[in-house]
Amino acid sequence: MFDPSRDQARQFFVESWRKHKNREVLTQLEIIAADLIADHPEYQALLDNPDGIQKDFSVDDGQINPFLHLSLHLAIEEQLSINQPPGIREAFEQCQARHGDRHAALHDVLEALGETIWRAQRDKAPLDGLAYVEAVRRKSAR
Repeated sequence: MFDPSRDQARQFFVESWRKHKNREVLTQLEIIAADLIADHPEYQALLDNPDGIQKDFSVDDGQINPFLHLSLHLAIEEQLSINQPPGIREAFEQCQARHGDRHAALHDVLEALGETIWRAQRDKAPLDGLAYVEAVRRKSAR
């Protein structure tokens, strides 16, 4: 799943959740995805609906795209597992210590990642890993 289409990425989450609920064998990545979905009960009904992958989510309407949210979580889990960009794991651990809650700390990291991606797209520049880690550190200091 290195360059999936929108529907393929969404189907991955739907299938991971279905397999988890049916106690089927999951890959390591599917286990992580299912755990993320379990932490987001507000998305579970959407993932139970096969037509959910076709739904559009408009920021203009104040909607959060649950598939994007879960995808960012998945990316962060990978980043933390390999400490890439360098320092992200330590910055996350500082956030976690401040919050006392892993999921709340992940949301700080997710917000920093979203801002970093937005800047890179706006500036038509590569993702700035150092600025991303620094943004996470700032969140842990407030």
